[in-house]
Amino acid sequence: MRNKSLTGTLAVALLLLTCAAVVASAQEVTQAEKYRALQYLEVTKRNVLEATKGLSAGQWNFKPAPDRWSVAQVMEHIAAAEDFLLETTREKVMTGPAGEPGRDVKKTDETVLMMVPDRTHKAQAPEALVPSNRFGSPEGSLKHFIESRSQTEDFLKNTAGLRDHVMDSPLGKLDGYEFVLFIAAHSERHTKQINEVKADPNFPKK
Repeated sequence: MRNKSLTGTLAVALLLLTCAAVVASAQEVTQAEKYRALQYLEVTKRNVLEATKGLSAGQWNFKPAPDRWSVAQVMEHIAAAEDFLLETTREKVMTGPAGEPGRDVKKTDETVLMMVPDRTHKAQAPEALVPSNRFGSPEGSLKHFIESRSQTEDFLKNTAGLRDHVMDSPLGKLDGYEFVLFIAAHSERHTKQINEVKADPNFPKK
């Protein structure tokens, strides 16, 4: 009887230790991290609005070269990508597998913030995000972006367990919080692209 009691006690102890290990390995997004991401979303939104403010039709549609995008095309890409990345985060990342216990989330966060906006690393847009005038006009793209960014911010504010699941990305496995950072960083990257177009010596004066 004593042996059975001891065995039972050991089993319970092992179960408690296992649960404790799982809890210890889980990482929650802190309020400071949420605030940081929300501020980044707000700042990058303002930068998009500032970069496209008051543009004429000629300025929207100017292309520095036949194989380069106009500001209108870049704006459409930003708006379409916001939808695509947020849907990916909701539908795929948040239902994906758990990340490795003890993964260095701080390091991965910083990698996203450093690498995605870096225009020295060129990338080809997936076919689904190539501009096709899907929003009808540059102003339509801008309006859609503002609405989509609001949804991204709501997702960040109201979603629990943003660190609980991961999905493969060009930067390795990212969790839900890191995909939100990716969304903001993506718009920063392409705001830089808009400013490159505007800096072209042939960009229309008005």
